Amino acid sequence: MGLPDAAVLRLDHLVATAQVEGRVPALVAGVVRDGALVWSGAAGSVGASAPDDDTQFRMGSITKTFVAVTILRLRDAGRLDLADRFEEHVAGTPFGSVTIEQLLTHTAGLQAETPGPWWERTPGGTWDELVAAGVGQRFRAGRRFHYTNVGYAALGHLLEVVEHRPWFEVVRDDLLVPLGMTRTTLRPSGRAAQGWAVHPVADLVLREPEHDAGAMAPAGQLWSTVADLGRWASFLAGRTEGVLSADTVAEMLEPHMVHEEVGAPWTGAHGLGWEVWNVDGVRYAGHGGSMPGFLAGLRVNLATGDGVVTLLNTTSTPVGRSLMTDLHATLLEAAPKAPTPWVGQGEAVGLDLVGPWHWGPAPVVASLRQGRLVLGEPGERRGSRFDPVGPDEWIGLDGYYTGEPLRVVRDAHGAVSHLDLASFRFTREPYDPARDIPGGVDEAGWH
Repeated sequence: MGLPDAAVLRLDHLVATAQVEGRVPALVAGVVRDGALVWSGAAGSVGASAPDDDTQFRMGSITKTFVAVTILRLRDAGRLDLADRFEEHVAGTPFGSVTIEQLLTHTAGLQAETPGPWWERTPGGTWDELVAAGVGQRFRAGRRFHYTNVGYAALGHLLEVVEHRPWFEVVRDDLLVPLGMTRTTLRPSGRAAQGWAVHPVADLVLREPEHDAGAMAPAGQLWSTVADLGRWASFLAGRTEGVLSADTVAEMLEPHMVHEEVGAPWTGAHGLGWEVWNVDGVRYAGHGGSMPGFLAGLRVNLATGDGVVTLLNTTSTPVGRSLMTDLHATLLEAAPKAPTPWVGQGEAVGLDLVGPWHWGPAPVVASLRQGRLVLGEPGERRGSRFDPVGPDEWIGLDGYYTGEPLRVVRDAHGAVSHLDLASFRFTREPYDPARDIPGGVDEAGWH
């Protein structure tokens, strides 16, 4: 289903206004909901007509997310481990001691750009030439977030070494073909926008060059359309079509290191290839992209699954980032997504665990929600959800207790005695002397 007419009018107006105020030669955007592109809008022109959802633009660093997903597919297949040192797979580099995980999360300390000329505007060379140019680390691995295009060139080469074929063939065969993303290519194909630089104080434009970046291509070379990137946003929102498990997607979105801007509070972080943000208390994930002549953005609201995609053919404009935020805000206000209908749980597993408990003297309430045991409120005072993993065995899903075991201890009659959670005792009464309380209970009792 599409969006309400009022929402469409507002989204169309946003795009038209951004194109004018940002002085963007051509701009196209899309909104994804429930796995489908439910709206796209365009302004400006590509050649003699307006762009549409099948017009190619360069996606820039959104390319990195495709590289990252293929790396995680290899991990899930047991062909590498994220803790592997780079040199275990690729020999002959001065940064071989960094891990694959550090490269994915931009925490390897690797230099941001190449030692040679501006790689985004000049033809690229081979991997061996890139290494020979003297690439290396700026910081100790693991110390801080330091965005590195060179790091993703390294990951692209890692794909080639492990798979014995060019990195883009891996991306194409493993991701693009299964997801039906036929308009995502290494170089422009079919109707594609020219990249432009817009003069900062005059209404003039300048053609930007486009080359094969060679070894640096995995950092930002791919071209795509709003329709294809809308499919990629749906992938991020959970429509993976078996390309990657839901658990691995969730793992990729766990923040590893914050993006720190000097003197400003941080609102963003980086996971395994994906960026995550908190915007006005709402968690988003996605990635941005820029190349000379192009800006791109992909962002998904992780609570609703709604996604937005933007493609612009200008090197720089103040509306590049704000447009994504404005599109999401308008979508939430003008076309709020209906909540998922409530349905009964179906089974009474864990029903004798609900009700009041005490961690020492601290009260907490247990409830059952959609087959999960909820102890307290997730995110508050160590509140967490738990999945059943066996008879009277549960595993934590949130916060402090993520991955920690909860064991239900019963008395001789089969009634619940207490809960053992990561060595803590939860009892029906505070420090119940009739239960096994580590350290014992003062014989004087409460007084």
